Amino acid sequence: MFVDRAKVHIKGGNGGNGAVSFYRAKYISHGGPDGGDGGKGGDVIVEGSSSVSTLIDFRFKKHFVAENGTDGGKRNCTGPDGKSVIIKVPVGTVIREAQSGKVMADITKEGERKVLIKGGKGGRGNQHFATPTRQVPRYAEKGRPSKEYDIILELKTIADVGIIGFPNVGKSTLLSMVTNANPKIADYHFTTLAPNLGVVQYKKGENFVMADIPGLVEGASEGVGLGHEFLRHVERTKVFIHVVDAAAIEGGDPIENINKINAELEAYKPELLKRPQIIAANKTDIPEAAENVERIKAHFEPLGYEVYPISAASNKGLDKIIEAAARMLRDYPQDIVFEEDFEEYEEVKVDNEPFKIEVYDGNYYVVTGVGVEKMIGYTNIDTEKGFAFFQKYLREKGIIDALEEKGIKEGDTVKIYDLEFEYFK
Repeated sequence: MFVDRAKVHIKGGNGGNGAVSFYRAKYISHGGPDGGDGGKGGDVIVEGSSSVSTLIDFRFKKHFVAENGTDGGKRNCTGPDGKSVIIKVPVGTVIREAQSGKVMADITKEGERKVLIKGGKGGRGNQHFATPTRQVPRYAEKGRPSKEYDIILELKTIADVGIIGFPNVGKSTLLSMVTNANPKIADYHFTTLAPNLGVVQYKKGENFVMADIPGLVEGASEGVGLGHEFLRHVERTKVFIHVVDAAAIEGGDPIENINKINAELEAYKPELLKRPQIIAANKTDIPEAAENVERIKAHFEPLGYEVYPISAASNKGLDKIIEAAARMLRDYPQDIVFEEDFEEYEEVKVDNEPFKIEVYDGNYYVVTGVGVEKMIGYTNIDTEKGFAFFQKYLREKGIIDALEEKGIKEGDTVKIYDLEFEYFK
């Protein structure tokens, strides 16, 4: 089964907590602080792999969680970092954050890696909080929690040459004749239900990948049939071979059929019509095709298209098409970046994350916001210094001012995440 879209949940590892410890040894009963730092949580990493060609595995495994960092230990021992989780995806996979739809990664090369979530930072041990006036700190820093997301994986086939055209015009037959691919071929519509890829061995050093793109019909750009699912796979193709039934066995005028497919490409992404396109007038072994071939040439060659009569079934004229495709690829910039109409995902920094205050019964104030909750997550509120640090954060963040604007009075209750305290100036 070919699967080119999947939704999974990912979570980075939390940082380990810093340790509270004091050096003890024979004849030393009051040594200094020696609490070690917590280890960093593992990252969530996505990697392009040619050994994976579909997203079907993600139908069975939908959760990827990196390992947490280990807590710090005695004698300044830092806890081990958590192991990262590496998610292998096919080359050509776009990863989107599910809620916003923004792109987190676009994997276009074998071995390319992208960190989707960084593991939480380990907390500092109590050795870091010793000062000349506070030589026995009995607190340490908590490890920072990591983020988690639902993500969408979308596979967009990467091929040098894409074979396009209406169903049953000979696209799969052409692919099977010029590459090492073995697509399913039959005389009915939609035999091909997934893109097939093959390698054309043209000349030494000039091999290229060719893909048969299925499912292009009139209305595909509007989602007719599986239009959007298949159009996604033409976005990264450098050269198109547009196969048309010159004998009109399947009905319809060949010129109109070519225009209809091109109209769908343009409606989906106008950029696609700017790419080189070769017209393969197929089924010329049937006598009725001769007149239509001349009509196709007369109509499209003045527009800059190269038209080649072929018979994919009998291997007639295929050499010229492959030669033309290789020539176009030779002149095509290798470092081209295909334009995408997506917005890149950027993590919002904690300091800039918004917060909200809701008032209940006139004296109960609930503060919510990702940044505030994170701050509680890695701050030890139970210690005097930790609580002072948290108060400073609330003031610098503007939460204290916002509470006062809401009319808070001394003795009123403030709830932030799972922490409740009375408000005093």
